[in-house]
Amino acid sequence: MRILFLVYHGFSPHSGISKKIHYQVKGLKENGHDVRLCYYDFDANGHSCRFVDGQVIKDYGKGRWAGFRQRMDYDCILDYCLREKIELIYARCFQNANPWLIRFFMMLKKAGIHSVTEIPTYPYDQEFKHFEWKMRMELKIDQLFRDRLYKQMDSLVTFSDAERIFGQRTIRISNGVDFDSIPLHEPFANNYEFHLIGVAEVHPWHAFDRVMSGMGEYYSQERLANSPKSDVYFHVVGGVHPNRMKLDFHPIIDKYGLQDKIIFHGQLFGDALTDVFNQCQFAIGSLGRHRSGITNIKTLKNREYATRGIPFIYSEQDSDFDNQPYVLKAPADESPIDIQQIIDFMGSFSMKPEEIRKTVEHLTWRIQMQRVVDEVFHENTK
Repeated sequence: MRILFLVYHGFSPHSGISKKIHYQVKGLKENGHDVRLCYYDFDANGHSCRFVDGQVIKDYGKGRWAGFRQRMDYDCILDYCLREKIELIYARCFQNANPWLIRFFMMLKKAGIHSVTEIPTYPYDQEFKHFEWKMRMELKIDQLFRDRLYKQMDSLVTFSDAERIFGQRTIRISNGVDFDSIPLHEPFANNYEFHLIGVAEVHPWHAFDRVMSGMGEYYSQERLANSPKSDVYFHVVGGVHPNRMKLDFHPIIDKYGLQDKIIFHGQLFGDALTDVFNQCQFAIGSLGRHRSGITNIKTLKNREYATRGIPFIYSEQDSDFDNQPYVLKAPADESPIDIQQIIDFMGSFSMKPEEIRKTVEHLTWRIQMQRVVDEVFHENTK
């Protein structure tokens, strides 16, 4: 089957989103599909361009007007789909619904080309309250047109349990994993220190502040009891906005004197990331999805932790992991994380990394992406 994977932005070699998209394309190809990747980026001369697999299909030129044109002109993609006999478009939501995009998908539908859009996080409106005004205004435009946009499609792909989103039926899948890209966890033996790791481009819904507050209480109890406990360290890997560091993290760190217990590594990749993982015994997932009004979600991070083979904690509802023996569930509230509970849990934990990894073999992108294709074409043959 000929599939066009449509992205409304470019790629970064260090972006988790970029890597995920390439793994999804790889998963579709592993099922024998002919997949082309369409995206918007800049060429070597700084021109705004629409690309398919590295080839320019539309040059919008330079300047602010070029940016506007690419948000209004989708005829180049329509022409490509008709010329190349594309059968399915798999698009990734960019909160960019507008009249021109509605027209584009309407024309695809008239041409008999099937289409779906992936909604990576649902609901997403509350996430924008933390963003700058420009992005909040773009959300307002998206809210005006998204119901009409998604009416033109076969389905929406979601990692939530929602059966309908914006009036459209959903295909519910899990975030997938690429086993080839994630090495197995090989933790260092350490009887005197306990190391936690949280990997994310840090946002409020990760709620790493709950871990820091929990560490503060853990050490405060140690001082009150005048009895030594394990030294606990928290490794934060990923970008942290300066305002979040100043307003959310530094006050907790200063209050409890955790300066030498919390390590901010910034972005790490490859062997450098694996080295930090192997220093740690336990991982931190999202602990604040309730801050964005989300109850059920199948996050990519949970799956990456399980594929690596490290136990972890999170607070949302995730049916793939809620009953797994290597998972701790935190309450979906603002309470500090109970560090002693994690230490006690690990004290009797015996699963090996390869045993944890085996539980997510059904969550490869090859399997998850084929579910989308099967459901689209099964629904249309009824």
